[in-house]
Amino acid sequence: MNYRHAYHAGNFADVLKHSVLFALIQALEAKDTPFALIDTHAGSGCYALDSEEAGKTGEYRDGIARLMFPDLRQGGQGTLPSLLRHWLDAILALPGNEHGLKLYPGSPLQAARAMRATDSAQLCELHPEEVSRLRELFARDHRVHVHHRNGYEALKGLLPPKEKRGLVLIDPPYEAQDNEFRLIEATLKAALQRWPTGMYAIWYPIKLRSQVQPFLRWLQHCGARRVLRAELLVRPDDSPLRLNGSGMAILNAPWNLDQMLRDPLQAMARLLAQERAAQWQLDWLVQEQDAAGPSSPRHTKPLPPPRRPR
Repeated sequence: MNYRHAYHAGNFADVLKHSVLFALIQALEAKDTPFALIDTHAGSGCYALDSEEAGKTGEYRDGIARLMFPDLRQGGQGTLPSLLRHWLDAILALPGNEHGLKLYPGSPLQAARAMRATDSAQLCELHPEEVSRLRELFARDHRVHVHHRNGYEALKGLLPPKEKRGLVLIDPPYEAQDNEFRLIEATLKAALQRWPTGMYAIWYPIKLRSQVQPFLRWLQHCGARRVLRAELLVRPDDSPLRLNGSGMAILNAPWNLDQMLRDPLQAMARLLAQERAAQWQLDWLVQEQDAAGPSSPRHTKPLPPPRRPR
């Protein structure tokens, strides 16, 4: 309960996480039928970048702020890929950002602003103050439902959603450290039994590579039809004392999601590097053959090291 995202809002990990979320919502909206979003660790929904918390760390300056240069957004040299441009435009369109980036929307608000009138969102949060802010933020939005409860446990009652299609976002603070991965594995195992066709996106921190590898190996045998891994490292993954990078694992990912994310990841590696050239990785941990039927074999491969842009 000590973690507060207000200190970290808009950092390089948020840029990766929320641009992937934006791409997933775009993919869901390719069909006319409604979808559901379930956020297991929703936070407070919106963060002021001029707050005392954000000022203490200044992490957004090495994250979202690096995408704010006019030439990047207006077609100049090194312009942003269209996905990142559209995502950034959506953030700048938030009331309060008319004269520059003052507010950073969290996952719930970014998703709600992108959702259609027929879509729905279920937001789970344990921290009392965060829950209060969530309820105030979405008090007039009948599409959004806030639950003051453990998000892992809530999935038992929320899956499958009535819409029968959608996305579960699992973005915990990892206060339990290595044990958090085991909690996620148990949660995903049960969730896939209840809703095997659902899409699941899991954000994870990267400090030491050895802490992440067991989880990635588990994903290769979790039973999902497709699992895409997207990672961004702004520092070498060799210290447990700081956040060196982060990743998103997407279960039952859209078939073309890797194509949607490749150029944005390359741009992030170029713009968000800190001590040295950033590293990125985008690959399928599990991928069924497109031409085969539902019982086609799941193909996995050894996990390679992250790639460094030339």
